[in-house]
Amino acid sequence: MKTILLSVLMMVSLPASLYDFKINSLEGKEIDFSQYKGKTLLIVNTASKCGYTPQYTDLQKLHEQYGNKVVILGFPANNFGAQEPGSNSEISSFCQKNYGVTFQMFEKISVKGDDQHALYKWLKEKTGQEPSWNFCKYLVKPDGTVKFFASKVKPMDKQIIDEL
Repeated sequence: MKTILLSVLMMVSLPASLYDFKINSLEGKEIDFSQYKGKTLLIVNTASKCGYTPQYTDLQKLHEQYGNKVVILGFPANNFGAQEPGSNSEISSFCQKNYGVTFQMFEKISVKGDDQHALYKWLKEKTGQEPSWNFCKYLVKPDGTVKFFASKVKPMDKQIIDEL
């Protein structure tokens, strides 16, 4: 009985480190987060049909201007107002065609609720906050500190740039 309980607890426990995650890209390729050790990350939940969707422009600009200081990781999610209804392939095409996105985008996941992805559970555990809408941001520093920014804080905002 003890062994079974321990096995169940191990299955539901979150990775100790952000760098233990492995998540598929929009193209279906597994991305090992260990490659991000020592780097500052900006993790953003995105959507294609949202009032904040134009933030893709600033995310791309941040990637181009500060790519030596921060790695941007985009996570499409359909949790808010069904504003990301597309497939991974449709999302990839939309991002490339409309915003020229070249930063790393991942497969569509759930960022809150009963089916919340483990990465967002981990981020919530670290900050006490989960996304309240599309384009919420988590800035993860190499020392492990995590800072949350609401949707209204634009990627090129001084609050974010000053943290880099």
